[in-house]
Amino acid sequence: MKVLVACEFSGVVRDAFRALGHDAWSCDLLPSDRLGPHIQGDVLLHLDGNWDLMIAHPPCTYLASSGLHWNGRIPGREQQTHEAMLFVLNLMGDGFVDNPVPRIALENPIGRISTAFRKPNQIIQPWQFGHPESKATCLWLKGLPLLRATKVLEPRNGDHKRGWDNQTPSGQNRLGPSDDRWKLRSTTYEGIAKAMAEQWGSLL
Repeated sequence: MKVLVACEFSGVVRDAFRALGHDAWSCDLLPSDRLGPHIQGDVLLHLDGNWDLMIAHPPCTYLASSGLHWNGRIPGREQQTHEAMLFVLNLMGDGFVDNPVPRIALENPIGRISTAFRKPNQIIQPWQFGHPESKATCLWLKGLPLLRATKVLEPRNGDHKRGWDNQTPSGQNRLGPSDDRWKLRSTTYEGIAKAMAEQWGSLL
């Protein structure tokens, strides 16, 4: 299968597919953090590469619910959310850019996409794929089945809202402010990437 992993600089999803023999490429405005096939540039200019599958991770800065409250306080931010949504629609094949990719999975946190586009097909958690951490991730799918959980874990104290390794006792994320926090938060969990490669990579 020829796979395009859009908006990925970590190489995690790309390498999960390549480990199973697929011709997988990552694409991002940034260079890849790992050695491997990578297209540095605007992914919308590379959708006509005869891809069988695209997995897209559009930036969530202006789309996630956690930041939308700033739109009414910071001039120009609502316009940035609008532009981010246009990018999402183009990736899903519902925008102004021709997108011939037949199978698409787009992931993002809960936020504007659910109201401006449509509800996600499913919401997954790292703890469903072998990671003792919580991070609700929405998946919008086109031509793909739902992703099946591979290794469901239980929270350390039985509390699914605040019992995971990446949470404080009050339920907040333990990852403190830093220059690379956004990169760490946006990297796909290895268990989820492996599930995508094993389940969606077998469709052909």
